[in-house]
Amino acid sequence: MPYERLAPIALLLGSNLFMTFAWYGHLKYRSAPLLAAVFASWGIAFFEYCLMVPANRIGAAVYSAPQLKGMQEVITLLVFAGFSAWYLGQPLKWNHWAGFALIAVAAWLIFLE
Repeated sequence: MPYERLAPIALLLGSNLFMTFAWYGHLKYRSAPLLAAVFASWGIAFFEYCLMVPANRIGAAVYSAPQLKGMQEVITLLVFAGFSAWYLGQPLKWNHWAGFALIAVAAWLIFLE
């Protein structure tokens, strides 16, 4: 039982680390050709999918699809917040945190029965 509940969270965390680098990592190298950024992002995204698909397969045993999606969104925001500050040097401002908090509240509502 704990495996089915916790494994999706761990896999989604790893998946979102890859996804965030694939989607936003190239912003640190804006002088690189766009096509190179696209191909590098595709390569990184492969590893995202290698974690995302099992996360959803395993998680579907105990969570609904909307719950998995809500969980994924909150994890994405947390990973992105750290990535933005640490990797891109763009810490979030109060309004970003407020917007993210509203999304977290929406995700929490998805888990109400």
